Amino acid sequence: MATPKMTPDSDEELELASLASLDSQDAPDAPLAQPKWLQPTPSPSLTTTLLSSLSRRFWLSLLLLTSLSYLFIRRPALPAYNGPHAVGTADIELALDSPLNMSDIRLRSGPAVFTLETVLFTLYYPAAPGAESSLPQHEWLSRPISLRARGYARFAHVDFAPIRLVFTFALWALAGAVRIPAAVDVPLIPLEKEAQASSLRNTRLPVLVFSHGMASSRNDYTALFGQLASRGIVVAALEHRDGSCPGTVVKRANLPDLPVVHFAEKDLQTPDGRPIDTPTMKRTQLAFREAEMWQAVRTLRNLDAGLGAAIAANNTRKEGSLAFDQFKNRLDFDRLIMAGHSYGATGALQALDPNSPYSLSSASSPILSSISPSSHIKPAAGLVLDPGKESGPLNPHAASPLLVIHSNSWSRKHSMFYGRPHFDTVRDLVLEVLHRIPLHAAWFLTSIGTAHPTITDAPFLAPLLLRWATGATLDPHEALDQYVGVADEFVTYLTNKTMTGLLHEKVTHRDYGVWVSKEREKEFPEKWNKLWEVHVSPESDA
Repeated sequence: MATPKMTPDSDEELELASLASLDSQDAPDAPLAQPKWLQPTPSPSLTTTLLSSLSRRFWLSLLLLTSLSYLFIRRPALPAYNGPHAVGTADIELALDSPLNMSDIRLRSGPAVFTLETVLFTLYYPAAPGAESSLPQHEWLSRPISLRARGYARFAHVDFAPIRLVFTFALWALAGAVRIPAAVDVPLIPLEKEAQASSLRNTRLPVLVFSHGMASSRNDYTALFGQLASRGIVVAALEHRDGSCPGTVVKRANLPDLPVVHFAEKDLQTPDGRPIDTPTMKRTQLAFREAEMWQAVRTLRNLDAGLGAAIAANNTRKEGSLAFDQFKNRLDFDRLIMAGHSYGATGALQALDPNSPYSLSSASSPILSSISPSSHIKPAAGLVLDPGKESGPLNPHAASPLLVIHSNSWSRKHSMFYGRPHFDTVRDLVLEVLHRIPLHAAWFLTSIGTAHPTITDAPFLAPLLLRWATGATLDPHEALDQYVGVADEFVTYLTNKTMTGLLHEKVTHRDYGVWVSKEREKEFPEKWNKLWEVHVSPESDA
């Protein structure tokens, strides 16, 4: 894997909304950057210090009052899934055959932090009709809540005990009672039911491996995952242990649980005490994430190979005893999609590199040992949502069909990216893939009326707060349906190489907000006219 070069002044990002980080005036997708009231100054005056203190109190008070209003006025809930299938889910955490030491970087006050011991992901899948679980639905907010609250406090640079208590209470009030509306550990959809549901699907199910963004977790996109599963797609939603998740717990067999809270380069050092710079941090995090993604693929391959009972027995999350056996010969790795949002989108692009050292198509992969037969797996495609603006360079070497979707705010905001506008960089990357790969299949779209967090669960749990903070105008249910619809059309293309729906359209806008012609504006279907812009498409000469 080539070593990406980064600018030395790259700032630490918040690519997914922390409720403590809201500033909607000059950045519609404000989660990307720290609010001004949280940014440290070199030599603060007494006046500046007092104003900063008052500002922090104001925002924390607003957060607390908002949480109380939701607690006593409205109980947030995640949307029901509207596809043709019921949805099942199960958490999987498995140890590697032996720990994989990715780097000797360590905490200033502790051990190495980039040693991969276990991989955690949640599986979402189409379930048998009418299947009921004896287990309670998964909590949306992973426990302990205080661990996630501390991570948010670290992201906001206010990691003090009183603030952590406020954050913990706010999270509990906002989402402590929210459950994910999928049945836990229920049977997979039977072969005959899946075949009857759609003539475009075969008896094996497409697989999507998803990498989350900065300051988020595997549970921040559950509405998206459930909707995809209800349409016959098996989703593996990773939770990364690279310091980007606010708080996560590593569960190891016969060892104490290991809590991992957010850390940044300022918290780390080399074994001989030297500080870690941002480029090194990003490279290491992305490599760690990529290894986790391929380890998840390995686990899925073993499920398909009939090792479900063994996986359930070794699963430290204690789920899968009913469902996992039924995945034998049911997963289609010819339709394996590497996907992600923001920082995770940057990671998904790396995983699409045919020369990745972690890919299961590489004979030297450290993930390959002891894997089941037929292990040489290549990604069939990539689904890239809002590729990062501060995650490091975007890998241009994808060798598979590619669908890149920007939220409206991601395309609208002009951002320089290694000397070029970020939008232009993404468009040219997709064009290069379109012209290079044999299938000549790559798309770049913008979803109008959306913002960076739109694809997450946040708009369903705090709609007014997120709309005010981000400027999103599209109803979150409609926005989710639009994203899922295009993703489903992408899977249809992977199934039978037929372009349908929006993917069958020619380019409408080479540049954001500028129609290629009046004629194209008139002929673009009215149902999409105010919802989508098409920047790159195989159907166009552009």
